[in-house]
Amino acid sequence: MIADDEPMALSLIESYVLKTPFLELKAKCNSAIEAMQVCEDEKDIDLFFLDIQMPELSGLEFSKLLPATSKVIFTTAFDQYAIDGYKVSALDYLLKPFDYNEFLNAAQKARNYFETVPAAEQKTEKKQNFIFVKSEYRQVKIEFSEVLYIEGLKDYVKIYLKDNPKPVLTLMSLKKLEEELPSDDFMRVHRSYIIALSKIEAIERNHIVIGNQQIVIAPNYKKTLMDYIEGKSL
Repeated sequence: MIADDEPMALSLIESYVLKTPFLELKAKCNSAIEAMQVCEDEKDIDLFFLDIQMPELSGLEFSKLLPATSKVIFTTAFDQYAIDGYKVSALDYLLKPFDYNEFLNAAQKARNYFETVPAAEQKTEKKQNFIFVKSEYRQVKIEFSEVLYIEGLKDYVKIYLKDNPKPVLTLMSLKKLEEELPSDDFMRVHRSYIIALSKIEAIERNHIVIGNQQIVIAPNYKKTLMDYIEGKSL
């Protein structure tokens, strides 16, 4: 992905990407906000060419929201940002204006990284621990570790978070959200509920207790849940 608020810079980097055989352009964005929205649908972007100074959200700030497997090459006209770039583990730093040879050298660093990092390490890094959801005209970051349970309401879902008195309401189906959640950490227990397995405090008859909430276990989900519980029991 390329993100740059300067149209000429965006077009130039796009032309460089398109003539580099080992790169595939997934998206080009005029801002980090747009890039963040694209990342909701495009989960397999490995490399980002990010301008540092962009309105609303800088390239540096955006890079800190990316999963560990996504690597960044910063592009900017201001060399004082170089040190900041490396603080967020950037693979390289291109000072504008840069030519294709400089671009290619930076891209080759990225290629070498992805070819030399052990596959097992990449797989471990690949596990994402958060998502962004749209709520009240904002993109809200949801840390999986903070989720207690999720309730489906027709075309909306309510995400209940630890230490947050109000749930996050977002326009999305429960099925769609279920596909985005790590199956090792979350389980559907009812057509209207997904629970965070680590947040279960007790199971009483046909209910799961999480904090002050009792969540009904639907008959068609009960066996899967009880098999999980049995595997964790002494």
